[in-house]
Amino acid sequence: MKKDDIIPEFSLFGGPLQKLGIRLGLVREKTSSIRLGLALALLTWGVLMLLAFLQGFGPKLFSLAVIAIHVRFLVAIPLLFICETLVVTRMREFVRYIVRSDLVPENELPILASEIQRVRGIRDPWLLEVIFFIVAFAIPVIGLFVDLPGKTSGWVEIFVKPGAGLTWAQGWHLGFCLPLFRFLLLRWLWHLGLWWYFLWRVQKLNLRLIPTHSDGVGGLGYLEVVHEHFLPLALAISAVYSGHFAEDIASGAMPVEALYHFVPIVLFFTATLVIGPLFIFFHDLWICREKGLNEYMAMASRYARAFDRRWVRDEKATGESQLGTADMQSLADLTNSLNVVRGMRCVPVSRRLAMELVVCVVLPFLPLLLLKYPIDQLVMGLFNVLTGQ
Repeated sequence: MKKDDIIPEFSLFGGPLQKLGIRLGLVREKTSSIRLGLALALLTWGVLMLLAFLQGFGPKLFSLAVIAIHVRFLVAIPLLFICETLVVTRMREFVRYIVRSDLVPENELPILASEIQRVRGIRDPWLLEVIFFIVAFAIPVIGLFVDLPGKTSGWVEIFVKPGAGLTWAQGWHLGFCLPLFRFLLLRWLWHLGLWWYFLWRVQKLNLRLIPTHSDGVGGLGYLEVVHEHFLPLALAISAVYSGHFAEDIASGAMPVEALYHFVPIVLFFTATLVIGPLFIFFHDLWICREKGLNEYMAMASRYARAFDRRWVRDEKATGESQLGTADMQSLADLTNSLNVVRGMRCVPVSRRLAMELVVCVVLPFLPLLLLKYPIDQLVMGLFNVLTGQ
């Protein structure tokens, strides 16, 4: 029996929403849910815009005071489903990789299979998504009495007519749009928590980590490839925060300078979600590196002494006898192997992934600088610096 036959197919995403998408033809091959995300985004945003135009709010819909509405439904929701589509395949490939590469010993494959079955059993219970649904739709009721995020003063001025009570646009936004967005966030956080749990269970296995592995992390390098595809999630989170801060700045509730304090906080929060799970393997990789340095340094010492006795201390050794010997190349190869162990990382995160994450988080905030420095002033300032004026 092949190893792949022992391990069931791994997938974190499922549940009633995905099954509904499959029935409607919006989820293809049980992994591509981008069409479902676009459909939900256009439904929520389109109906809201239609109701707002019908009630005479059209001229105010594209002001900065309600920019977060457009960001949540036209940017964040599609990005959530793009990220879901990308990571499903990479997670499945990661499981196949640790099996085929013998990273998981053969005697522990049944344990890995049972952990995958456990994750599949708890990934999509109807009751859990129903609870998420109830919680998401209960928050607007609380919002009628408590000022919650997503309902800024600028939003109230546009969608609420003085003395007119609750409008249709306000009801649709509070009663469906925001609850749906919060439901999708809760659903994503649940699946992300399952991924944390699964990696923690994998870490408990007796993994065959190799300190001289060329990926620099003992053989766990493909895990970084998986987390590179979480970047759309980071972009979605940052875009939501950027839109909310833009509303607060437009309404005067927050100065532009406050971004200098909030952006690092958003970066830290997003980094915790995206690359935090990779720190689960820190202890194992640290032990692997320490053990590798001990073993390879001992081997290097033995080889170096033997090399010294044979080619340096031996008076019979001549230049001609040393020409073409494989011992020289072996010594160089041993030095390279030791350098690989010495440079081994204890977390499967490269500088490239860290920089890509920073770019995804910072990029949505850059347009907010135009609120303090208008583009004409920026252009003139750059021109003056360039020309020395």
